[in-house]
Amino acid sequence: MHDRQLRCSRRKFLASAAALTLAGGVASSGRAEDKPAGTQPDTKGRKPLAVVTTVYRPLSHAYHIAGRFLYGYPRNGEQHVPKHYVHSLYVDQTPDNDLSKELARDFGVRVTRSIADALTVDGKLAVEGVLLIGEHGNYPRNEKSQILYPRLEFMEQIVEVFKKTGQSVPVFNDKHLSYTYERAKKMVGWANDLKFPLMAGSSLPVTWRRPELEIRLDQPIEDALVAAYGPIEVYGFHALETLQCMVERRKGGETGVKAVTCLLGKDVWKAGDAGQWNWDLLNAALRRSETVNLGDIRTNVGSMSVGSMPVTPATAFLVEYRDGTRGTILLLNGHVQDFCFAAKVKGEAKPSSCLFHLPPPPGAKYFDALAANIEKLLENGRAPYPVQRTVLTTGILDAAMESHKKRGERVETPELEVRYAAPADSGFLRGSVAAEA
Repeated sequence: MHDRQLRCSRRKFLASAAALTLAGGVASSGRAEDKPAGTQPDTKGRKPLAVVTTVYRPLSHAYHIAGRFLYGYPRNGEQHVPKHYVHSLYVDQTPDNDLSKELARDFGVRVTRSIADALTVDGKLAVEGVLLIGEHGNYPRNEKSQILYPRLEFMEQIVEVFKKTGQSVPVFNDKHLSYTYERAKKMVGWANDLKFPLMAGSSLPVTWRRPELEIRLDQPIEDALVAAYGPIEVYGFHALETLQCMVERRKGGETGVKAVTCLLGKDVWKAGDAGQWNWDLLNAALRRSETVNLGDIRTNVGSMSVGSMPVTPATAFLVEYRDGTRGTILLLNGHVQDFCFAAKVKGEAKPSSCLFHLPPPPGAKYFDALAANIEKLLENGRAPYPVQRTVLTTGILDAAMESHKKRGERVETPELEVRYAAPADSGFLRGSVAAEA
C-alpha cells in the first residue's frame, strides 16, 4: 500500500531481508526443515509463475507479493511455501534500487526484456500463472490526477501470448484493474472471451478484522461508512474495497451504483451536518480505530502531517447505490491512520463495525492475506471472490476522480449497473497475526 520512492543499498536491504526470513530452509510441503541458514525454498515439485510488474524495488507491491512466492511466508504458526514459485520476471522500470538482478542471481529467476518472453519458452506457454503487479514506479498522471499505470497494456500483451499459444492460465491483477471503467471492462472481457480465471484487488478485503465481523449474506444494510486516510486515488481505492466487500453482502446482492460525489474540506463537514453522511456511523467506526488522534476531528484533519502522509483536507466519496443503499468514504489525514468500517443494518439498534488490521512495513503482513487468496486462484483455477467487485470499485474511483476534477459535482454513473453475488466466505484471515506461544 505504501507508495514510497525508497532509496537504499540493494545488497544491505537483501541481507537484512534474508535475516528476517526463517533461519533454515523450507520444503515444498510448506514445513520448515533443518537446513543451513539462508537456504531458499526448493522449487522442485512446485509450479512456475511469471511476474509482470512496473517496478521491483524494496517494499514495492511486487516485492511484497512476488516475494511471498520466493521466500514463503508465515501461516498458522509455521513457515509456508506456496505450490507455485517465481520462474520469470518482466520489469518495466529499473530505478537505482531495482532488485531484479539480485533475484536472477539468488533465485535463478529469468529476467526478461518482454512480457512474451516472461510467459514463454521456445514459443510455448511455460508458466502456470501470471501475477500482474502494475503499482509503483514513475508514471504520468492525467487531468484527473490518476496515475497512468500500464495495467491494461500489460494485460493486452499477456492475452496476445494466450492467443498465440492457444493456452491460458490464471491471472492476478493487483489493485484496481485500470484507471477507467471502460478499460477495466475490456480487461475482464478478454478473460471471459479466452476463459481464463481473473482475480483482482488489494489486501483490504482479506486482511484481519478486529473484531472478526462477517456481514451475513442478505442483511438489509441501509448505510455504510469507511473512515480511512491517505492520498485520494491510491488509498481511495483501498477504502472503496473496504466498503464494497462489506456492502456487497446486503439483501438483494450487488446491483451497482447510480452516482458518486467527491467533496473536500469544509464541504465534507457541511455534508455530514446536512445528513448526507452519518456522523453516528463515523463515531462507531472511529471507536474501532487504533490510531485515532486526540481532539476535534475538524481541527485535526488538514492541519498536521502524520508520518509520511502530507497535510491534506478532509475528503469524502458519497456513493449512491442503485438500490438506495448509501456508502461513504472519509479520508481523514491527521486524525486517523487506519481503515475502519461501520454500517447501519435495518432493525438493529447499534451499528456493526470493525477495524481492518494492517500490520505495518517492513513485513506488511496484510500481504500474507492477499497471497493466501492468490494461492486459491492458482490452485483451484477460479477466483475466490468475483472480479466484478474490482470492476465496480474501479468505476466508482474513476467517477470520484471526475467529481474531484469538477470541484464536487455529482457524477451520474449509468454504466455502473454491475450485478453480482458475494461469496459465502469473504476469505479474510482469522485468528492472530503472529504465532501464538
